[in-house]
Amino acid sequence: MQRPKRNLSALAAAMFLALGGVAATPALAIAAPEIYLPPFTKVALSGYDPVSYFAGGGPIKGDARYATNLKSVEYRFASAENLARFRANPSAYLPQYGGYCAWAVAGGYTAKGDPLAWKIVGGKLYLNYDQNVQKRWAKDIPGNIAKGDRNWPQVLK
Repeated sequence: MQRPKRNLSALAAAMFLALGGVAATPALAIAAPEIYLPPFTKVALSGYDPVSYFAGGGPIKGDARYATNLKSVEYRFASAENLARFRANPSAYLPQYGGYCAWAVAGGYTAKGDPLAWKIVGGKLYLNYDQNVQKRWAKDIPGNIAKGDRNWPQVLK
């Protein structure tokens, strides 16, 4: 009976993986998508109408009947009029930093943006992780926006 040949490199690779493969492999870096989306959806802003933030009454949930896609992301609107406004000038209504938390981006990383933790500054929409984070961000809005602008879009890498 012939003895099977041992493949030492395959054995070494198997042992390395069994031990976690951490010692000599760099961490896998996965870039964040350009636009924040809640898990398991392609609908931005959790379905809130981006135009409604600028109307003075706060965010309103959009309706799937009034929807459009931009960069493979769906945006919903409360009315046909808001949809038309958005289509005429999307950049005027899109949240800054792709809808990620403005505080996080100012700090050099990404975190989810909550469509109910928002503020319009200089005609632009900014989201934060939650109301508590928004209070911290609001202590130095101009400074945090300047930091966020410097960090964006490199924080996605």
